[in-house]
Amino acid sequence: MLKNASIKITSKKLNLQECYDFVQDDSCGGIALFVGTVRNKTQQKEVTNLDFSTYKEMAIKEIEKIAIKSLKQFDILKIVIHHAVGNLKIGEIPVIIAVSSAHRKAAFSACQFAIDTLKETVPIWKKEHFVDGEVWVNSTP
Repeated sequence: MLKNASIKITSKKLNLQECYDFVQDDSCGGIALFVGTVRNKTQQKEVTNLDFSTYKEMAIKEIEKIAIKSLKQFDILKIVIHHAVGNLKIGEIPVIIAVSSAHRKAAFSACQFAIDTLKETVPIWKKEHFVDGEVWVNSTP
């Protein structure tokens, strides 16, 4: 377990305050947050809900790699990468990335790196449900 990272995959509701509290530190002048939310439309189709599934053990390992690389590559103090699984409704939060650093640029850069890499490499799959059907999105990492 990394001391300066909080990693979680859960079927429970994600807690933005918990993420903020973890990264907050008096030595840090910048906290960057990415909060992914379930939107009601994609490609002009009305979305009713999303369903996220994962190979949890492998996903945790891949997320740990992202956290380690972020801590080494960017001048950041702490990082949070939390992802929800299961059925999520419009407006609910499937992913939170939080990063703290002395300066904003490192926080922004690490935050963007973490979410982009997560979407590319972590085995978490999303099924979009529409009024008239459903489709798997990013069915392979």
